Amino acid sequence: MSSQPDPAGTATSPTGALTDVRGVRVGHVQRSGDGWLTGVTVVLPPPGTVGGVDVRGGGPGTHETDALDPRTLVPTVDAVVLTGGSAFGLVAAHGAQRWCAEQGRGFPVSPVPGRVVPIVPAAAVFDLGRGGDFAARPTEQMGHDAAAAAHASGDGAPVARGGVGAGTGAALAGASYRGGVGTASVRLPDGPAAGVVVGALVVVNAAGAPTGLGAPAAAPGGALDADGARVVDAPADPPLNTTLVVVATDAALDPAETSRTATTAHDGLARALDPVHTLADGDTVFALATQAVALPAPRPDRVAALVAVQAAAATAVERAVVDAVRSARGVRTPAVELPGWTD
Repeated sequence: MSSQPDPAGTATSPTGALTDVRGVRVGHVQRSGDGWLTGVTVVLPPPGTVGGVDVRGGGPGTHETDALDPRTLVPTVDAVVLTGGSAFGLVAAHGAQRWCAEQGRGFPVSPVPGRVVPIVPAAAVFDLGRGGDFAARPTEQMGHDAAAAAHASGDGAPVARGGVGAGTGAALAGASYRGGVGTASVRLPDGPAAGVVVGALVVVNAAGAPTGLGAPAAAPGGALDADGARVVDAPADPPLNTTLVVVATDAALDPAETSRTATTAHDGLARALDPVHTLADGDTVFALATQAVALPAPRPDRVAALVAVQAAAATAVERAVVDAVRSARGVRTPAVELPGWTD
């Protein structure tokens, strides 16, 4: 079965989307059936976007996160890849990097035009075997296709959510319910950062359960026996879980401020999921600052503006997690049955 981009006409999030930050685009590719239940999501920011990251989980699967350290050479990011397949799925970053290089996007390493090295950090969620085949995991080509889909979507396009992209094989609450992709945005109405937009996209594959949504509407899922019956008292998946986040803002932030925004955004995970940041989680937040809106230069106004942007990042993440849980619909494969929390 070939990989497929997300279907056109997907409903938008009622809480906004990451693409409300002008110039930021999102593309999903996923495969399901015939043992597959996984995918890739690529976030393409506009050229010149500064990147940052904060990894809080004890079991991360990441790629090129060291390149986002404010002390390193290149401050900008060309794409961010979120993928299924655990550490195997990180190969999808190579596909997105190849797409960026084909477009001439990247850090120039030679006076000769087109000789660039794209900066493409990535992180993975654990969904291995949920489609029935442990070896069915994202490929390099899926990363390339997701990057191309993001580019083709256009500015301000709606973002597919639920069981798409890197959220295709996602689960939550101890692998008892379907996880997925969610998105949200916040526009600051007043103060020194008035007009700044902060958006978030999450892939919820959490060990924890959502808070603030009440009891689930559906009975818990879990493992299935050879006849397809649910094994109620059997453990579902190993405790390998992750919630991945991309936060973006149109504010002009330097690398240190962008990384601090990623740090603060983790608060949104702590509000929306319980538990988070455990030894078995790979919780990772990437932050992107497109540099479109200048913040006040003198203190204390700049500090107040930064605090407002960072607080909005946490709010956007919290809302995006809720959006992911509400958008996820149940799925049944030869390996698992995962009802949606709100089905």
